[in-house]
Amino acid sequence: MVAEKRNLKALSQKELEFFIRDSGLPLYRAKQLIHWIYEKHAQSIQDITEFSIKLRAKLSEMAYIGGITIVNRQASEDGTEKFLLGLHDGESIESVLLPEGNRLTLCISSQVGCAMNCGFCLTGTLGFKRNLEAHEIVDQILTVSRIIEPAKLTNIVFMGMGEPLANFDEVVEALWRITAYMKISPKRITLSTAGIVPKILELPHKAPPVNLAISLNAATDAVRDAIMPINKTYPLRALLAACRRFPLKHRRRITFEYVLLQGVNDSIEDAQRLLSLLRTIPSKVNLIPLNSCEGSAFRRPDDETVLRFQEVLLKGGLTAFIRKSKGQAILAACGQLKAGYR
Repeated sequence: MVAEKRNLKALSQKELEFFIRDSGLPLYRAKQLIHWIYEKHAQSIQDITEFSIKLRAKLSEMAYIGGITIVNRQASEDGTEKFLLGLHDGESIESVLLPEGNRLTLCISSQVGCAMNCGFCLTGTLGFKRNLEAHEIVDQILTVSRIIEPAKLTNIVFMGMGEPLANFDEVVEALWRITAYMKISPKRITLSTAGIVPKILELPHKAPPVNLAISLNAATDAVRDAIMPINKTYPLRALLAACRRFPLKHRRRITFEYVLLQGVNDSIEDAQRLLSLLRTIPSKVNLIPLNSCEGSAFRRPDDETVLRFQEVLLKGGLTAFIRKSKGQAILAACGQLKAGYR
């Protein structure tokens, strides 16, 4: 019986070391493989020219370097690019490349679909299909990095499809590979969550010290219950208590994302309540006027309402930005991923 070939990307560092040892090779070959896969973006064992032809042939009989495929690539006039990426089982995910000044940020997915069912998010209407494996998460970065060379990604945000903390173990493994293998600083990585409180508390003990972003979107439990079902399990009091306990290094803050919905959470009173909630947490607020799409029950507030909301927060001493939506023309903005595919 012929042994099934191993996908080297699917192996953790320990598994890769076991594979190398069991293949009768010295352990330093594992480090060489990691270097070629994660830094030199090798797509095939034959690309690893540091290995002899004989060694490449031997490894190719036992293993391969897997990868995801680009099904579709779209570009928006504002420079945003969206990639529809095909997985080994026929499922697909999306990643978004966001250029801004000297920053080149990749927004990546952690699940196929999403189970959070937030009322304002079209991605959630797809439902949940499955968790991504660590190598599928990392492969989004590898694939896009290879395409944009010689340009280099500066930042990674876990703000694509899915809830990262609902896929905790695979996301943590992916974070270690991104920081250790790809040499991307944790300071340049942000993980966004809808608020799974136990995992927020566990994250700093298991993962590199990445930035935390909370998708908040309401200043009362009543409103948050209505638009984010997870709030019924982890209400505001528990969520904000976890944020206060989250360890932050010097000058680091938690980002609170607040999608503004016309007539739902955009009043002066909402802004004042938000100010009160966040006053004791080192934080900044990203205000995101809703990216409206066909089929959405919500509408975007007018610019005057958005500016008035921001003014309340600024006068109260909070740092608050109005986040410019990018990629709306190609359904690449927040809450729109995979909305155009079924």
